[in-house]
This record gives sequence, structure tokens and C-alpha cells, in this order.
Amino acid sequence: MTTLATPVSNGVVFEASKLRKVYHTGEVEVVALHGVDLNLQAGELVCLLGASGSGKSTLLNILGGLDVPTSGNLHYKGWPLDGSDENTLTQFRRNCVGFVFQFYNLIPSLTARENVALITGISRDPMSPEEALEMVGLGARMDHFPSQLSGGEQQRVAIARAIAKRPEVLLCDEPTGALDVTTGITVLEAIERINRELGTLAVVITHNAAMAQMADRVLHLSDGKIVSEERNAVRLPAKELKW
Repeated sequence: MTTLATPVSNGVVFEASKLRKVYHTGEVEVVALHGVDLNLQAGELVCLLGASGSGKSTLLNILGGLDVPTSGNLHYKGWPLDGSDENTLTQFRRNCVGFVFQFYNLIPSLTARENVALITGISRDPMSPEEALEMVGLGARMDHFPSQLSGGEQQRVAIARAIAKRPEVLLCDEPTGALDVTTGITVLEAIERINRELGTLAVVITHNAAMAQMADRVLHLSDGKIVSEERNAVRLPAKELKW
């Protein structure tokens, strides 16, 4: 059996088969995922595209170990995640996955550098906070507090915090959802750079079809299913996106 930190030779990071997720609210049963199958490769940038309620966030949360499937199989680099205990999932989240959400979740009383240092202090082989912030173009803003930063800068601090642990996987849930177009493109450029320079598998949720042009692959979700898949022959640089 492989360990969580040991890559397998075929480059597959996630392999999912027949993933199903059912939520219960009282007597009401809501099926969020209907038998999803997918493979995600090292170094890819993948967009999950679909309307609200299509199952994108549920799938991302299961991939990141924040939730568990009701049934089906999920492997991370050959290691079974489905059925793992909470200690294993905690190790997986801490060491292997970086999360970026629509809202930045920065601690307002800490500087950008200190917000990133919260992660580097508990990681096994982290970048320095300074290196992570330089990667997202915030070298000159390290000692500013969140209230002194724009929305796009705060989101880039959140990305720096996510990648400072050198994760194999970066999972982004609507990372530009609260931003204007120009600021959103700056954030996407940071994600693009991390994917390219670190070889990090990046999975980005969006409802914005224009963003799909920067991905290697686009998975379209509807009603809890992957209904189609597209591959881009050429990835469009984030700075050339228009929406």
C-alpha cells in the first residue's frame, strides 16, 4: 500500500468510481452526487463547470477530505480515501491539499505574513511565508493587515496560505466569485502560476464558462453528474480571459 505522501507512477492523483453522496434533512433525501467517475492527473488545471446545485462543491469537498461519499470509491495516488478514519483525513488535508474559497477567511488582527505563517507552522516541509507571498505577487504587502488590502490581494493571501505547505492539490471553490473581472483575472494568474511552476494539480469550481478556457480539461456537472468533458488543445492565459 502506498502512503499519502508517495506518488504512484502513472501520474493519477485522484481516481473516483461511482461516487454517490446523499444528504438527509429530516425525512427528505437529497442526492448531491449520482455515481461520479473521474480521474485527475498530476499537473493538470481542471475546471468544474455547472450551475448552482449541480454538485460541484460536494465533489470538491469529497476530493479534499472535508466530506465523505455515501458510497463509491475514491483513491488519492493509489491510497483509498473512502472509508478512511478522521485521523487519516486530517493528515491528508494537512499535508496534501490546499483550499481556496470564495471568502478569504483571513484573521483580521494578523498581517499577510502572519496569516500564511499559521499554515507553515504546522506543515512538514513548508515554504517560508515570504516565498509563498512572493509567488502570488505580494512581496511588497507582507506586513499589511487584511483591512489594508483589496479584495483581490486578500484572496491572493489566501492562495499563498494554501500553497505554502507545498500541496499536491489546490482546490478552489469560486475563487473569483466576490471579485470584479480585473481583480479576478489577477487571482486566476496566481493560480495559473502555481499550477505551472509547482506542478500542482489545480481544480477550480466556477459557474463562469469563460474561465474554462484556461484549463486543460473542463468537466460539466448537472444534477450531480458529470454530463460532459472537454479538453482544450491550447490553454488560454488568464490575462486573456474576457467575461
